[in-house]
Amino acid sequence: MAFANTSPPPVATGRIRVDRVTDPGRVRALGTEWSELLESSASDCIFLTWEWLTTWWKHLGQGRSLDVITVRQDGELIGLAPLAIGPLPGRLVPRRARHFLGAGAVGSDYMDVIARAGRESEVVDALAERLAGDGLMVELAGMDGRSATAALLARRLARRRWRIAEHPGDPCPFIDLTGHTWASYLASLAPQHRYNVRRRLDRLTRDHGMRFERVESEERRRDAVAILIALHRERWRTRGGSTALDAPRLVAFHEDFTRLARERGWLRLFVMHVKGRPAAALYGFRYRDRFYFYQTGFDPAQSGLGVGQATIALSIKHAIDEGAREYDMLHGDER
Repeated sequence: MAFANTSPPPVATGRIRVDRVTDPGRVRALGTEWSELLESSASDCIFLTWEWLTTWWKHLGQGRSLDVITVRQDGELIGLAPLAIGPLPGRLVPRRARHFLGAGAVGSDYMDVIARAGRESEVVDALAERLAGDGLMVELAGMDGRSATAALLARRLARRRWRIAEHPGDPCPFIDLTGHTWASYLASLAPQHRYNVRRRLDRLTRDHGMRFERVESEERRRDAVAILIALHRERWRTRGGSTALDAPRLVAFHEDFTRLARERGWLRLFVMHVKGRPAAALYGFRYRDRFYFYQTGFDPAQSGLGVGQATIALSIKHAIDEGAREYDMLHGDER
């Protein structure tokens, strides 16, 4: 998609310059600066990377217009609000508003304003002045409750007599892996859970020739994505279907992003084979010191063997073995 660059003149306040970037080409050109800024911020996560959000825009930005807002001081990028303008996701009555890039069906978590560490107050002050100028509603959904610069921005807008409405989001459960080995992690589980994990892994290996593969080559990536999608759809077929990997544009998004993530070293895509056939697949990311569990699929015909639980267990073991400090299951309240 392409939009004409109709940005208004930048707003400057002293040495602070605030600019709206509405042209996709200019957003693509921000890649190096965006990545450096994100790494220097407290909000650093895979869902705020230039790679994730520009891929989202390419495949899932239909019906919206870009509105990425940059904050610079003496030319240095010190803040960035990755926004779009369009109908609010999930609303019965369409209403145009600013919202985060990445919002909607793809399941981006930990959305935020990106600000250089130590410069958050200056960044949100500049953004609040710019956003308050046109009065367009802003939805800042999917924030990380542990640290969110966007929450500070909301408070700044409240000072300007904006009405703020807060709604709780989904929980994002995670496992603290700091200092754990696989043995010590298993020892931390409830006895029955620990017994089930060991029994299923032993049985799958001993009786069913289980092989657990991490996909690393580009050729295997393409095959494994197709396996994941097929297993995921089969798992959910009798449950009314899944909205996670159904639409062609969602599949195209993940085809593109898994390719980029593999090139960056972030992709963690696993396939479990049982008796020589794919029985389960798990799609995740390793970014900085965190492992993100994103999506899974398994053959319902093999559910009695516990292939789903075994695949998750082996991905946790892999995360521990490569030194991840956290295993993040992202949003959802599934058992």
